[in-house]
Amino acid sequence: MPTTASKIIQDTLANRRHTLSEFESKQVLAEFGIPVATEVLAKTAREAREAADQIVYPVAMKACSPQLLHKTESGGVVLNITTQTDLQQTFESLKAIAPPPDGILVQAMVPGRRELVVGFNRDAQFGPCVMLGLGGIFTEVLADTAFRAAPFDRVEALDMMAELRSARIFDAFRGEPPVDREHLAETLLAVADIAVRFPQVSELDINPLLVNPEGRCVAVDALIVLDTGLKAEGV
Repeated sequence: MPTTASKIIQDTLANRRHTLSEFESKQVLAEFGIPVATEVLAKTAREAREAADQIVYPVAMKACSPQLLHKTESGGVVLNITTQTDLQQTFESLKAIAPPPDGILVQAMVPGRRELVVGFNRDAQFGPCVMLGLGGIFTEVLADTAFRAAPFDRVEALDMMAELRSARIFDAFRGEPPVDREHLAETLLAVADIAVRFPQVSELDINPLLVNPEGRCVAVDALIVLDTGLKAEGV
């Protein structure tokens, strides 16, 4: 059983919280082999500056809190920060967002123009159902998605990609290579594994899962929701 994910979920349930922060959610994903954007959780402006210098500008900054579920709508996401002055000002403005953030995420700007969404929820009849679809602003607009009940195998993961009406998005696109379908299949299988291993996780959402210029997928934002009615010691 993955140890970091278990501890994060156990501690969250013990504290009667029902959501993980973005940073915590991506720690869980990373332990299951899902690539995530390079990021540092900064508590102070100095830590944010050091993180940005390490990551290399430009960077994104996000207010990070398990209670802040809609960061973009609340002004909690700022992209393409290029200077220390802008970083300092952004750090102070994000700190002022309610509810108080646990810290400020300093995140690498991941290049890529194709956005996917991957996640799962638990259906009363079928159990955990993994979803793949177009991400970003197109998730709700086009509702182009494919589902599989977990667990499933690599062949089923590849079939999910073929089922999308917009399946051509996985081909070469505007000078960028085709999506690495095998790598995306591994991500879908890892999400299914999380669903099976942790019945306390009621929902998982990765949006966007960005396709980088090498054709591989990187989780840029993520949210994990827990069922607080289940016992922490069951993790």
